[in-house]
Amino acid sequence: MHELGIMTGVMEAVETSARQAGATGVTRVTLSVGEMTEAIEDALQFAFEVLREQNELCSDAELQVNMVKPRSRCLECGAEFEHDRFHRFCPECDSFATELLCGRELQIDSIEVDIPDEEDAKE
Repeated sequence: MHELGIMTGVMEAVETSARQAGATGVTRVTLSVGEMTEAIEDALQFAFEVLREQNELCSDAELQVNMVKPRSRCLECGAEFEHDRFHRFCPECDSFATELLCGRELQIDSIEVDIPDEEDAKE
């Protein structure tokens, strides 16, 4: 299950960023994951839940995963089209000479954190 490895890296990056921001906790992590990565959304959610239990800073965090459909451009006719992981033939000219434009993303879009205000920090 490569989702555990993916989520381990995500959690490390989230924790580092949150600590650098002076956060007391992470409330939400939003990811964009391309379908061509073959990552399974449910497995990502499961891995996140397991790892957050081991991370005090992220223990109450929620995960939002935005799955990105593959989109390609035909190198013969220039048509752009969405497709699944297995069918990259151009629907206009039936060429297989295509360039993947999106669908391999694996990025952290946002991290929402709790940061104490100055009044809380003085107490």
